[in-house]
Amino acid sequence: MRSEMNRSYSDLREFILLGFRTSSEAQVLLFLLFLIIYLVILLGNISMLIVIKTDSRLHTPMYFFLRNLSYLDLCYSTVLAPKTMATFLSKEKKISYNGCAIQFFFFALFAGTECFLLAVMAYDRFSAICFPFVYMVRMSQQACVRLVIGSYVCGCINSMIQTGFAFSLQFCGENTLYHFFWDVPALIKIACVDTFVNEIVLFILSSLIILTASTVILVSYACILSMVLKIPSTHGRSKTFSTCTSHIIVVSLFYGTLFFMYAQSGAISSLEESKIVSVFYTLIIPMLNPLIYSLRNREVKSALKRILLRKIPFH
Repeated sequence: MRSEMNRSYSDLREFILLGFRTSSEAQVLLFLLFLIIYLVILLGNISMLIVIKTDSRLHTPMYFFLRNLSYLDLCYSTVLAPKTMATFLSKEKKISYNGCAIQFFFFALFAGTECFLLAVMAYDRFSAICFPFVYMVRMSQQACVRLVIGSYVCGCINSMIQTGFAFSLQFCGENTLYHFFWDVPALIKIACVDTFVNEIVLFILSSLIILTASTVILVSYACILSMVLKIPSTHGRSKTFSTCTSHIIVVSLFYGTLFFMYAQSGAISSLEESKIVSVFYTLIIPMLNPLIYSLRNREVKSALKRILLRKIPFH
């Protein structure tokens, strides 16, 4: 009996993703809602990838990073959305041990990488506005590739640490996760050992990532604002700063929800609340990002029009 009660996570073969506790009819509606959101994510981000790849005028550092942002949004939403939709229509709502491990590792990898990539994009705008004459030297193709690779390396380190500490938890036969995906706060809730160390590691690591990336972003935009205020004409100031507005909106949405979820000590106390927030940053933000960048960016809209006009024959 004692050995059964103290079996470790590695002894478990599957988990049950309870998700949203609603009626079967509501589960079908949730499936349709998530399906629509996921299709919009696919359409929006794949369109951004195609437009940036196809139009040579968008082969600049800023759009190189934006293309990688769309790729990351596609990746981490795809890690979660298909399985989540399957659980809505399934009675058992099971996910295997290996499925949990793979889902969590890649979600942490892509989400962590996006944190650093958004900081890199802020540095790119800083270089473009504050050092316009040497911008292409500072942000050469090699430099851009190294910055993206560095973002992935940092995201991978975060993912390995988070996954390692998650696997260190022990359970007393409980395998029901009150969440729609395998996330650390939900896992901590069903552990039967002291989770203080895990909570501290989650808090410190998340805070470190958010604070490091946020510092780069804030310093970059402080320098940008200082430079913009020196421009004599109002039109010039508005035109210069307009290149940053889309990125500011995306950063505010992404970091705001991450901070609420992981970088405050009381974030794991309410799983019902955290599930709603999780939907926002795992699905809603990847859906909004291409819309924000396309609707507020003249170059993207112009490139999209040129592609569509080439595809539509006129008689």
